[in-house]
Amino acid sequence: MTSLDDNAFDTLMTSVDQPLVVVTTAAEGERAGCLVGFHAQSSIDSEHYCVWLSKANHTYRMALRAKHFAVHFLTDGDLELAEVFGTQCSAETDKFADLAVDTDETGVPLLRSAPNRIVLERIAALDDGGDHVCMTTRVVSAHSAGPFTPLRVSDADGLEPGHPAQARAVRP
Repeated sequence: MTSLDDNAFDTLMTSVDQPLVVVTTAAEGERAGCLVGFHAQSSIDSEHYCVWLSKANHTYRMALRAKHFAVHFLTDGDLELAEVFGTQCSAETDKFADLAVDTDETGVPLLRSAPNRIVLERIAALDDGGDHVCMTTRVVSAHSAGPFTPLRVSDADGLEPGHPAQARAVRP
């Protein structure tokens, strides 16, 4: 078995430079949303998508009670939106207060300023013991305003998270 070289892993992940998205959801009359860097298409037929949510995040706790989510794909001009959803905690702040927001038929908040999005229905949650939980979902709908250049992790490296990464939720 080979050992993990943290520097090599960090170099590989920095080189990949994932696009950032904002995930929004609602449950029991409460809305939540967060900035997410771990996400991927996970099936072609039928269309599935996975989103990994930090256990330290209020949106994760909401996601355990929610059935639907929206993934808003950010463009290279959406750094301010990334800051709203990446540097504040939904449990303490209404991140939606100063934003134009619609609600779809499933109750999920949709950000008007981020029209490139998919709406998802949760199939399963996978907790493998790490600091993030994988929400496996089915794509319910998709909307595109056309091709765009995504906002990437490196574009937002100056943002300070609303909570430390090691602040895991003990209970949902």
